[in-house]
Amino acid sequence: MENHAIDPRHLALLTAATGLPAASIRSTAALLADKATVPFIARYRKEATGNLDEVEITLIRDRLAELVALDARRAAILKSLEERSLLSDELRAAVESAETLSALEDLYLPYRPKRRTRATMAREKGLQPLADLLWTQDPATDPTVESEVYSGHTYEVEGKTGTIEDAAEALSGARDILAERMSDDATVRGTLREALWAQGIIATRVLSSLKDTPEAAKFRDYFDWKEAVAKVPSHRLLAMRRGEKEGILLLRIDIPEETAHTVLEQRFVLNNSAAAGEVRKAAHDAWKRLISPSLETDLRFETKKRADAEAIRVFAANLRELLLASPLGRKRVLAIDPGFRTGCKVVVLDAQGKLLQHEVVYPGQGARRDEEARHLLHSWVVEHRIEAIAIGNGTASRETEGFVRSLGLPGSVAIVMVNESGASIYSASETARTEFPDQDITVRGAVSIGRRLMDPLAELVKIDPKSIGVGQYQHDVDQEALRQSLDDTVESCVNAVGVELNTASKELLTYVSGLGPSLAENIVTHRNTHGPYTSRAALKDVPRLGPKAFEQAAGFLRVSDGAHPLDRSAVHPERYALVKKMATDLGCGVADLVGNADLVRKIDLQRYVSAEVGLLTLHDICDELIKPGRDPRAEFKMFSFAEHVHKVEDLQPGQKLPGIVTNVTAFGAFVDIGVHQDGLVHISQIADKFVDDPGKVVRPGQQVVVTVVEVDLDRKRIGLSMRSNPELGNPRRQEGGRSVGAPQNNRPARRPSGGGGKPPRASSKALQDDWFSAALKKKN
Repeated sequence: MENHAIDPRHLALLTAATGLPAASIRSTAALLADKATVPFIARYRKEATGNLDEVEITLIRDRLAELVALDARRAAILKSLEERSLLSDELRAAVESAETLSALEDLYLPYRPKRRTRATMAREKGLQPLADLLWTQDPATDPTVESEVYSGHTYEVEGKTGTIEDAAEALSGARDILAERMSDDATVRGTLREALWAQGIIATRVLSSLKDTPEAAKFRDYFDWKEAVAKVPSHRLLAMRRGEKEGILLLRIDIPEETAHTVLEQRFVLNNSAAAGEVRKAAHDAWKRLISPSLETDLRFETKKRADAEAIRVFAANLRELLLASPLGRKRVLAIDPGFRTGCKVVVLDAQGKLLQHEVVYPGQGARRDEEARHLLHSWVVEHRIEAIAIGNGTASRETEGFVRSLGLPGSVAIVMVNESGASIYSASETARTEFPDQDITVRGAVSIGRRLMDPLAELVKIDPKSIGVGQYQHDVDQEALRQSLDDTVESCVNAVGVELNTASKELLTYVSGLGPSLAENIVTHRNTHGPYTSRAALKDVPRLGPKAFEQAAGFLRVSDGAHPLDRSAVHPERYALVKKMATDLGCGVADLVGNADLVRKIDLQRYVSAEVGLLTLHDICDELIKPGRDPRAEFKMFSFAEHVHKVEDLQPGQKLPGIVTNVTAFGAFVDIGVHQDGLVHISQIADKFVDDPGKVVRPGQQVVVTVVEVDLDRKRIGLSMRSNPELGNPRRQEGGRSVGAPQNNRPARRPSGGGGKPPRASSKALQDDWFSAALKKKN
């Protein structure tokens, strides 16, 4: 590994911020600089990092990037100050010691090239001496007398002359100069910024002309709303900002004016003299006209950044659960994409997911067509020895499921409902067209449904994660940060499971550590040209796949029937020689160790500890020898919806039904109970105890039992509960996931801190359009 020394300042800041050992941070930073990926570092360089996990390594990576960006901005500021001969030793020291971008920009503010301001114009009028005199706040100074001197004063700006009309104009100009001086004070801005975070209130109100419009209805809970900035949850802030963006709401962030005035007066007003009175007026003007708008802009940026981070965290957590959902495995599958008028698209896939046959059947459209569908499905199940039937959960899914169950198929044939979110995106994609150039989108969609049952991870990587349907305000957050997080999540999941080299798609290989789209395509092309890979070592023959890429990728790739017995395990090729020595010392071959737990347990690990290999890696090697290539995903569990419930009209409060969690948000979880419309389990209904994060209790794909507590047939909205004794018929108004006017997680209802806002009335009609339209899945 090359020598990549981390900046000592960065190391100190990272150590303080993360609480991680400095040695671990230093080694991790060096590995990252050497182009090692997060999964590779976490899995194969445990001794170097002190066994840091992927979350900790990612934190170091991202924080380092922020510090590098901060240093770049610091260098640009120092250069600008130096070029304009403004850089004193004191200012340089302050700039070089600034630890945040806000602190850095506050220091630079007085020296930033400004447009022509009121203070600029006052200086052009020659009022700087008057401002300086007032600034001293000498009790003997009479502002009225001193300003009279400037009455009638003539000045020239850019070849044009002007005159100060009277003393009032002179005094006002002097205050403008003082206000700008106060606004540029870095200490004051820092204090007021902290006050905004601690005491700031975010307030929204509706534009009166839009109050009664359909467009505004989904934001009705924010027509007159106030809340403490420090406590506003991410989903609520993003909802307010969306309302502002759509031109429905006006949004302000502010602190009590008296607080700001107190901070400014304590900093700048020295006494009770007449001159100090002018300074006080200037301070109040500085807050209202200069500081408040500027800090509000800063706070908007920071609150949005925090809200984005939380929304992205929730999205990534949901995506991880879907990607790591239990696979059915290599089974012969008949997949059905249900439909009414257009019929059901039926495909047969072999155990490797290869398309064998496809057809369209029309059950439910008359006796003749029912019989045709029965005959086809029966014959294909027998002919292809089908082991499972996958049915997409879109339109007509329950009807199709009922029809299939009525066929009297052998009990060994599993019938499974499959979440088809994103299948239509895949079927129209370039990936699908490349895989099935001669098939239409309906066949591609059915294939995707079947393959998703066999291996969710391998199929979902072909779809843009944002199309999978588990996000919250995904289009409102920072898109670059979202992309990075989702890419990290997919990469983490793919490498945690491992990839079969001879069957993996280009899309799946793309996420393997050290590869990427270009090398993934080269691997597939080489496989298609030269036949299956016989070993991991054969990867070295792939064009442009060099030693570094091989080092990063090899451990995560599997060759099930490879020439080397360890090629189907997660043991890295760099440790093959070590395993061979272990086997030799035991008087056996490497193949004898693989899968033989009794033999592996005889290995004395202390004998093999070295400067490069420690006990952490040795234990990992032994675990892989015992269970080579083990899949970390849970075993597949069968699931069936309630047979008597097919549509929203079948629901009644009090019913207990099986369901599958489809999405988890900050305000609750959405559950599919088989009626083509997900129900909401509000955060207050997730458990009998207080829950601050639904993700701690439920996850996408989890099988749960829920109680129906409310059914709104007009809007087809369903309220569910996972509590042991839910209150039935107790509608809760969902304003962005917050239940207003009803107990919150067994706590008394209360108005949001920051007060002043009138809480909306609790009403079933007030179920928030925005939250349900964005997060409830309407099955197509």
